[in-house]
Amino acid sequence: MGQGQGTVSGDGRSGLGRIRLAHEASVRLGPLWIEPSLCRIERTGGEEVFLQPRIMQVLVALVRAQGGIVTRDALIASCWDGVIVGDDAINRVLGHLRRLSEGVGRDVLRIETITRVGYRLLVAEPAKPSGEPLPPAPAGGGNRLARICVLPFANMSEDPEQTYFSDGISEDIITDLGKVSALTVTARNTAFSFKGRTVDPREIAAQLGVGHVLEGRVRKAGSRIRVTVQLIDGVTGDSVWADRFDRDLDDIFAIQDEISGAIVTALRLRLLPEEKGTLSRRGTENAEAYTCYLMARQYLVGGNQGSETGGDMIVRLCTQALALDPGYGRAWALLAHAQTYLRVTGGQLEEGLASAERAIALDPGLAEAHAIRARQMFVQGRTEEAARAIETALRLDPDSFEVNESAGLLAIKERRFPAAATYYEKAAALMETSSAVAGMLITCYAAMGARPAVERAARMTLERAEKAVARDPANGSAMGYGISALAALGDAAGARAWIERAQLVDPTNNNMRYNAACSLIAQLGDIDRGMELLEVFFTHARSGDLHHARLDPDLEGVRDDPRLIRMMDAAERRLARDAGAVDPDDP
Repeated sequence: MGQGQGTVSGDGRSGLGRIRLAHEASVRLGPLWIEPSLCRIERTGGEEVFLQPRIMQVLVALVRAQGGIVTRDALIASCWDGVIVGDDAINRVLGHLRRLSEGVGRDVLRIETITRVGYRLLVAEPAKPSGEPLPPAPAGGGNRLARICVLPFANMSEDPEQTYFSDGISEDIITDLGKVSALTVTARNTAFSFKGRTVDPREIAAQLGVGHVLEGRVRKAGSRIRVTVQLIDGVTGDSVWADRFDRDLDDIFAIQDEISGAIVTALRLRLLPEEKGTLSRRGTENAEAYTCYLMARQYLVGGNQGSETGGDMIVRLCTQALALDPGYGRAWALLAHAQTYLRVTGGQLEEGLASAERAIALDPGLAEAHAIRARQMFVQGRTEEAARAIETALRLDPDSFEVNESAGLLAIKERRFPAAATYYEKAAALMETSSAVAGMLITCYAAMGARPAVERAARMTLERAEKAVARDPANGSAMGYGISALAALGDAAGARAWIERAQLVDPTNNNMRYNAACSLIAQLGDIDRGMELLEVFFTHARSGDLHHARLDPDLEGVRDDPRLIRMMDAAERRLARDAGAVDPDDP
């Protein structure tokens, strides 16, 4: 095999550069024809394999090195745009590529790990530019990388409210299967777009480019649970594997493990050594605690984000879960999120920090807990610690909704609006029910002066807010973001009507009041009415609220207004008194 020379580092002098698939030329790699722009590989004989963009980027980086060693930092710089990621993410990508090389033959194509140095790709012949014909078909074939979509399991219980349980099982199976490098799993938000729809699995497979679809049904009654699952071939529509589990609720974890294991077996996948034993790590063995956590999680993903009622419910359910299992890290992390978010309506800042740190102590790999800790550190002025915490969160799970939401918030407070918009766009894609992150995009793009993007974000926000209010007419926070959207779209009458309605149905929601005030001031030019709402807002503002208002670009136009200065100063003196501090200017 050809041996390359040297090491490609991540110091910016290597020439590896950022991998932009749309501009990459096709190459021949041994018996493979690689088309980066299409994320497509064709083997001799016409068999096609489609890779995820990140996997294709890493393959291109290794090909560019021409047998040289590519360091971990170089891969991060060229394929992850410098965003720090963990070894798990890199190992998962390389695991996919190793499966691909095994299908070709290790004597033809091999990826080597050079301990503590990096990685290199060894091929029997060097990669050549596009334009050459493919070589003759080799004897035998190879297994293409498996791709699967786990549809949201249907709730067959008599109580429609049990949907949180069937959704939770679906999400956990998606998470479990996502740990298998030989398997590409459709993202949760994409899979859940089919929820409640009757669609032929073959159509779903064709639309998503997957080979298999998993569908299931869940019936929960008292302490008993029935789970019926079926793995379907995306081309023929035939059942590859099916089973029914009638168990006690306490066996829910065993059921999930058996389903994931059966899929790995049915698809004839082999787990890498580092993947064995990782599929069943859920943080608790207590089924009741798990049920409480799933209920709490549903309040977050179900469009109630920012709702005082929803936030209080998450706190109560997580508290109950932790009474059942005090060592349940995921419940501590979700509790920290709710307590921190409640600072805009109830203010539990100190409790939120304590919960986040407890979650990290129990499970240092919980990205969401690090993200919440970052928000807490920033509010306290500990900006360097906040930066380290959010970097850790992004490294642990760059595809987490909570992580991207927190990263966006920190970026917007640092006035890094393009970066904030990037994080909020990803968060909005990860959770299609959140009007809050969509609403923050309005602020980002307005600060950047990107009017078309403002209108697009406003339409997204309004659609989500309308759905949230339809589910809960008293969700004042969703109304607050809807007000922002209407104002950004120039519908002054609609925005004012929503303000009046919101004040009637949720008069104590300070988050709604603040968003309404900012919309009046920044979008509609009604500064006097906006100041009236801010007067009430600052009367009840907590430290986090005041910190946000001091940095919010929506209030830039009135920073020198004596009324705003007076309100902020009064709020700061009140908070100092409440904290027991001595204010020299307070008589």
